[in-house]
Amino acid sequence: MHNKNSSKNSVSMNALSLAARYAEEYVADIRDRRVSPSRVDLDQLKQFNAELSQAGQSAEDVIDSLHHYGSPATVASTGGRYFGLVVGGATPASMGAAVLNAAWDQVAVLEASAPSAIHLERIAANWVLELLALPLKSSVGFTTGSSMANMVCLAAARNSQYQKLGINLAETGLSGAPALRIIVSEQSHVTVYKALSILGIGTQQLVKAPCDDQGRVRADRFPTIDETTIICLQAGNVNSGSFDPYEEIIPLARAVGAWVHVDGAFGLWAAASPAKFSLTCGVQQADSWAVDAHKWLNTPYDCGLAICRDGHAVHTVMTTQAPYLQAGVQVPPKDMVPEFSRRARGVEVWAAIQEMGPAGIAAMIDRCCTHAQHLCEGLAELGYDILNDVVLNQVVATIGCEDDVQKIVSAIQEEGVCWFGTTVWQGKTAVRLSVSCWATTGEDIALTLASIRRATEKIIVS
Repeated sequence: MHNKNSSKNSVSMNALSLAARYAEEYVADIRDRRVSPSRVDLDQLKQFNAELSQAGQSAEDVIDSLHHYGSPATVASTGGRYFGLVVGGATPASMGAAVLNAAWDQVAVLEASAPSAIHLERIAANWVLELLALPLKSSVGFTTGSSMANMVCLAAARNSQYQKLGINLAETGLSGAPALRIIVSEQSHVTVYKALSILGIGTQQLVKAPCDDQGRVRADRFPTIDETTIICLQAGNVNSGSFDPYEEIIPLARAVGAWVHVDGAFGLWAAASPAKFSLTCGVQQADSWAVDAHKWLNTPYDCGLAICRDGHAVHTVMTTQAPYLQAGVQVPPKDMVPEFSRRARGVEVWAAIQEMGPAGIAAMIDRCCTHAQHLCEGLAELGYDILNDVVLNQVVATIGCEDDVQKIVSAIQEEGVCWFGTTVWQGKTAVRLSVSCWATTGEDIALTLASIRRATEKIIVS
């Protein structure tokens, strides 16, 4: 028996060692490789299409195939020149923590099932609340991302507002329940609509609050609020990076008993920077917040946080009970999020915060914002019209006609020096660059602008 166990352990160690070596190669070469894979790299993915072996393969062969055919066909989002979506890289400590976390393979349900992981998650939760200047008694649930975090918070909001009407949804369900008043921004992210839809709130129930040309809700034209209302605001518009006027709207909502939820997927991290904190003034008075760690905190995917001032409101919706589950003194993770079985993603949040510290996190945020300003200035020098006030890490710009913009972006992506996509803003097709990676340097910005210049001069004829 001892020999068999030793043999199995040896196989595991060999596979882990090989994976670690390949991972080191991948990270070491990240700045020298294309940001997007070449057509040849993509074509090599066909190597995975071989007929499944009935006998299987050795662990080493599996890892070898993943690296040789999978690694080249990845997008180098952990490097410094990926500006698509709003994607952070993964800091060294958080990446290492993810590897160790995978080896631990803990089930983050209860303290008894994952003592160290849940202990670290609770520390990380407290640190996040401190960094974002949110109420320290808030519930913090670790989700796959802000999509699920929005759903958790809005589920708590929905049930809480119905509770005021004497309706216990856990018992009666939505059948026969009167419609709540749901106010969303005209610029609310699609994940807010998705969350509301999953919760049984259809588009015909929604009242859209008008926005200005930067995507900020207009307080002077804000819809009527009552005690049954749920309001969805933003911290960081996905295009412009702008912030809603919390100090004008939230006090009105609190005065009548409305619930205010803030989708702060990336923008809420501005609160961690003394230089950018003023953009978030008043957001701390909301009732719930959704934020991603895998965006501006730069943890590995997937990691979001559902934060709720009234923890009981979340626990009432998410609680699960079974005779074989022995909860501890504190509310267990299983009663903060929908997932019963989930990985201990808070370990990577703890690692990233421990690695950078508050000063390092603030410096990273400020550095990304400075890079965005330099991109803005460089694009303007190339003849682009800047369509947003660059208040954070987002730059939206256009040149020529729609077809020109699409051709320029295609040429840039094909070259592989950097990667970003297009959007539609203020009725115009535009490029959108999001600077969110801890690893981005001034040299990366210079290389990116040079690539943009080459593509623009190729497409736009003077």
